Amino acid sequence: MARRRNRGRFVNGIFLLNKPLDRSSNQALQRVKNLFDANKAGHTGALDPLATGVLPICLGEATKFSQFLLESDKHYRSTFVLGVATDTGDCDGEILSNTDASELCLKKIEAAVANFRGDIQQIPSMYSALKHNGQPLYKLARQGIEVERQARDISVHKYDILDFRPGQQAELDVEVHVSKGTYVRSLAEDLGRMLGCGAHVSALHRHIAGPFSEDETISLTELENLREGCTEPSDLDYLLKPMDIAVADRMAVELSENVAQYFQMGQEVMSTQAFRNGQEGDIVRVFREGGAFLGVATVTEDGKLAPKRLVVER
Repeated sequence: MARRRNRGRFVNGIFLLNKPLDRSSNQALQRVKNLFDANKAGHTGALDPLATGVLPICLGEATKFSQFLLESDKHYRSTFVLGVATDTGDCDGEILSNTDASELCLKKIEAAVANFRGDIQQIPSMYSALKHNGQPLYKLARQGIEVERQARDISVHKYDILDFRPGQQAELDVEVHVSKGTYVRSLAEDLGRMLGCGAHVSALHRHIAGPFSEDETISLTELENLREGCTEPSDLDYLLKPMDIAVADRMAVELSENVAQYFQMGQEVMSTQAFRNGQEGDIVRVFREGGAFLGVATVTEDGKLAPKRLVVER
């Protein structure tokens, strides 16, 4: 069978979307892809429909570097409802238990929260997008199927209480800074279990994702309004961040025009910069002398650059 060609234009870059409420990350992604008329797009870490905030969307060749953003830390603000546990860990789920939480005090909550700071293990929710035998867990959960999940190592760098509103169904506003693979709904559920009352997430906002903050984002409504005022989709390209910003924390290496040609063909090349300043296994950004981003490479034992992800120039 012939491979279906992607429709749309070849446009490369990263768009910072402030994802709206009640849209899945994929729905938001497809809308952005359509507005830019891009041939290829991918996001860098899904947000639930009830979640809002920073959702970096990679277009074109930038999708090759999305993994580096997936691996980055995230910052969230969230509201937990204490006293109500749901099957999904959020307000969209069915209520599993309803417990009077009016006896809870801030001191007791703070003592419990302290147990979840630092390097801990977390069992992912059955309503996460993790896959089991090729199927997302949430699809299995909706069929009434539950599978055993292994606890995963995560880091909770920050877990601060912003506000506490006592009551039969108490509300707790928190801010967390977490490593990749951390589920905030699981933080809520685990806290609820420790307090003996159950808990779920009623609101979630991601305000930092890797190197990006919400101050840099554009809402879907703003993007749609800008598109209406444009003649061509390419008139929106000024909104895109350069591809290499996904790996901006890595050392930059420049190659001469001649050496760059071999690198682009997938061959290992010598780099004085990498030999002098890099260490074996380092991931570095590679540029052609003069500025064009060529991709990322791994520094070898002898100081050469082994291509890892290459930009296809058109």
